[in-house]
Amino acid sequence: MSGVLLLSNGHGEDLSGALVARELLERGVTVAALPLVGHGRAYRHAGVPVLGTTREFSTGGLGYTSLTGRLTELIQGQVLYMLGKAWQLWRHRRRFDLVVAVGDVVPLVGAWLTGRPATVYLVAYSSHYEGRLRLPWPAGPLLRQRRCLRVWSRDALTSSDLSEQLGRPVTFLGNPFLDPVALESAAHDGAPAQGSEGVPSLGLLPGSRLPEAAANLELMLEVLARLPAPHQAAGALRIRAALVSDLSAERVGQLAAAHQWELQTPARDSNGTAGSLRRGELVLQLVWDDFAGILAGSDLLLSMAGTAAEQAVGLGRPVLQLVGRGPQFTEGFAEAQRRLLGPGVICAEGAAGSEAVLAATAAQVAALLAELQDGERGPRWRRQLAQLGLERIGRPGGSGRMAAAIMELLPPAAPARHG
Repeated sequence: MSGVLLLSNGHGEDLSGALVARELLERGVTVAALPLVGHGRAYRHAGVPVLGTTREFSTGGLGYTSLTGRLTELIQGQVLYMLGKAWQLWRHRRRFDLVVAVGDVVPLVGAWLTGRPATVYLVAYSSHYEGRLRLPWPAGPLLRQRRCLRVWSRDALTSSDLSEQLGRPVTFLGNPFLDPVALESAAHDGAPAQGSEGVPSLGLLPGSRLPEAAANLELMLEVLARLPAPHQAAGALRIRAALVSDLSAERVGQLAAAHQWELQTPARDSNGTAGSLRRGELVLQLVWDDFAGILAGSDLLLSMAGTAAEQAVGLGRPVLQLVGRGPQFTEGFAEAQRRLLGPGVICAEGAAGSEAVLAATAAQVAALLAELQDGERGPRWRRQLAQLGLERIGRPGGSGRMAAAIMELLPPAAPARHG
């Protein structure tokens, strides 16, 4: 057997890898994936075989961000798990003509361990963070190796910066993770889908990693409860939460009840919507596994997410951050995200979960929606946001462009089989 192995280490990285893999499958290439974090659901949904057994950890692969996280990963056995993944890589290495590493230095090292030719999509690093990117060791030496055939960056600034640092071409082909939401946005004629009477739409992005996503949703419910009275009136604001399937309706109902919200119609319908939460006249629609639809159909995103916030910026949507307690969406992560994504990402200052931050965030929701609805300022701001998306995220179509570049590196016999 010959073909391509996708190697990635995160939920967002899995999404990008799966989108590229799907393009390769359509071109007749044999593809497999080895996700280093989680179960690789994006690959499975795309019909890509996943090597070996997979496992979720409570840190979501982000234990390195704190001492507590590192200790948690040790207790839960993640170090042994990663050693097992390294063995799987070594055992299966001869099955593939090319390894595609998606993420940061971890899959890059994994690709190096296989001894096979590789390409690297450095979605985790950007020169927008500091102006000049400082790659962690041993990323620099590995990226200069002859076996590393191509290096792709996540934005144009990083492309020029790393090309100079590494003394080799680093190309920006776009970000595959933008493609599914761009398609959904096109279905909405490229504009946010407001209600039939021009009702503004707010999307909630509590994240994809549990248990953090559940805690994030609780904070968001507290923000909604503090919205100005006009926005809490019946029909004044359309609010939808983008939830992952692991966060069940029953669990949402339990956590919401502690904040005076009531779960209604808990059975899912054919559209994936499991009813709603109600607090007085304020209604929050619950939507499972439709991040693209929420992003495309919202004027403003209240976000505690990583990749989904980047997708929102790519669509030209403003993002209002709400800092949580982690392990991912901490104050440090939020601040880094603002540097990465630019002025379209806004955040209230203060301690996570404090009354001051919750109230200030609720006031910002009202102010930003008013700005978007203003007949003169709204269109101008939307144009600025669209330009920002092009600069920071790029044009849609990155999946296809990467797949085409990969095809050029494969021997003629590689595209002989499908699946």
